[in-house]
Amino acid sequence: MVKQMKYCSTCGHPVEQRIPQGDNRHRYVCISCETIHYQNPRIVAGTVPVWKGRVLLCRRAIEPRYGYWTLPAGFMENSETTLEAATRETREEALAEVTVDNLYTIIHVPHIDQVHMFYRATLTSEDFGAGEESLETQLFALEDIPWDELSFPTVRRTLELYVEDVRNEHFPVHVDDIRYRMGPRA
Repeated sequence: MVKQMKYCSTCGHPVEQRIPQGDNRHRYVCISCETIHYQNPRIVAGTVPVWKGRVLLCRRAIEPRYGYWTLPAGFMENSETTLEAATRETREEALAEVTVDNLYTIIHVPHIDQVHMFYRATLTSEDFGAGEESLETQLFALEDIPWDELSFPTVRRTLELYVEDVRNEHFPVHVDDIRYRMGPRA
């Protein structure tokens, strides 16, 4: 999902797509100052916050997927680590503080140029609420997760893995890809 670029952010002149010398991919290159504009994937960081065996989910108050349940997560900001982004997003969306246990899932979503990273975490208390981007927050027993009302495939995959890992009492780091096919299945 590469964003279309028309003008150079350095000098304001038009850009064109071409493969710069020594590169192997098309990039936006300024026709005047020759600045190469690299576009790279965005990182989404969040947590799987747990309190006494129940998972904290947020009902989205923003698009996309308004009204659907999600794990607290969002885009990483400049000058922060993925861990800092995950705990910040948990605080912002669920008004919750967590102790992070470990990195849990890394899910590549190449068709939208994103990487989603979730950390397993424990709520420090039962105090939580709905931040600005949430309609409500709720703790769910694993058997009560609203599977048909989950917001994104990465959230669903992370929760599926979590339920399986709770059963197995083993929590490895999972690396996965979510790809969408265009047209009929091959």
